Amino acid sequence: MNRLDDMVATFELLGDWDQRYAYLVELGEGLPQLPEKHRTDENRVKGCMSQVWVKAYRDPADPSLIRFHGDCDTSIIKGVLALLIQLVSGRTGAAVESLDVDEFFLRLGLDEHLSPNRHFGVYAIVELMKQQVRTLGSDTQSVA
Repeated sequence: MNRLDDMVATFELLGDWDQRYAYLVELGEGLPQLPEKHRTDENRVKGCMSQVWVKAYRDPADPSLIRFHGDCDTSIIKGVLALLIQLVSGRTGAAVESLDVDEFFLRLGLDEHLSPNRHFGVYAIVELMKQQVRTLGSDTQSVA
């Protein structure tokens, strides 16, 4: 099974939206602290109602893989951010580029429970992640 399949299975076990919402909040609370030095305008997601930061960097053990740090000031989007980071962190740049946000929303049932503004914000998060991967692809140095 791939990571999205695992996430879908977990969401199906949780049942109703209230349980899924609580799970997303818990995931967000579990995100490692984003170092203050990475809370820059360059890493801030534009177009999101929440304050969201994402930072891509090469995996120190395997520079062909990309990892992400992130943070957000709202619990539900921070949980969605945590899911996105779980989904693509430790993957190749090509895997990050191939992330289908619509499939992510549909399979997890988020399309039914997040407002259109939140949808737009999640698209903006993923676009910044992809943009950072492209930047890393043209940069031969490791970024942490």
